[in-house]
Amino acid sequence: MNDKFKNLPVDNETRIISRKNTTLGEYDVLYEVWTWDGICAESIIFVTTDVSGFSNAELEQLVRTSGLVKKDSDITFGCPSEGFTLVNFNFEID
Repeated sequence: MNDKFKNLPVDNETRIISRKNTTLGEYDVLYEVWTWDGICAESIIFVTTDVSGFSNAELEQLVRTSGLVKKDSDITFGCPSEGFTLVNFNFEID
């Protein structure tokens, strides 16, 4: 894993299915597929300092350019205090 993401916390009840270091535009990101409590979803994770000037709408627009987000997918945001911004999408319930 890219050193930028080595301190990324993972909830004990979340199972990471896959992780991939990649870029989105000019940003280093971590792409994850995960399950938690009967929900399967995907996330693009940024280092918060890289996107601190972005609004949620701007982050959503950037993530939708990745080609990973289904057209009708809801998007949620998480900003753990550890310095990472999570953009979650493609939610499916088991």
